[in-house]
Amino acid sequence: MHLVALGSNATEREHSNAELLKQAVAEIKAEGLATRRLSRLFSTPAFPEGAGPDFVNAALVVDSPLPPEGVLAVLHRVEARMGRVRRERWGQRVIDLDLLASGGRVLPDEAALRDWMALPLDEQMKRAPDRLILPHPRMHERGFVLVPLADVAPDWVHPLTGQSVQAMLAALDPAEIAAIRPI
Repeated sequence: MHLVALGSNATEREHSNAELLKQAVAEIKAEGLATRRLSRLFSTPAFPEGAGPDFVNAALVVDSPLPPEGVLAVLHRVEARMGRVRRERWGQRVIDLDLLASGGRVLPDEAALRDWMALPLDEQMKRAPDRLILPHPRMHERGFVLVPLADVAPDWVHPLTGQSVQAMLAALDPAEIAAIRPI
């Protein structure tokens, strides 16, 4: 089981961004990943604040015999076909597909994951990993990831923290969660 986050803030029109997410799911299926569960679509504030129009976000559970690196390669191909260009970190984007987790795997290792999880926000904004880090090192901090993920994998447990998606979500600031709404 692989957990995928989807997002788009290509335009200021919520409907258009939602259609882009639906297109991405169709492209993921066409690439041969078995889509098991898709969350509702959610309107979420841009992160960091002021980084562009609000997002439409969702979460997807897929199955594949591919290793996590292969699943990530599929997601990157879909992004490229849909016009994703990586110009700036956390900038406006037509589509953003993130591999959040692959079962209970920790990649590349526990020490590297812990280092990335502890990285201060100002450093997160400057640096990107040069290899796949799983689970996503900041998924536990982000309502725009956890709210949709709770729709499709509420009982998935983070292999380092030991917390379920529901528990991680409950630990977030209620004001952050209140700003996320289903569409």
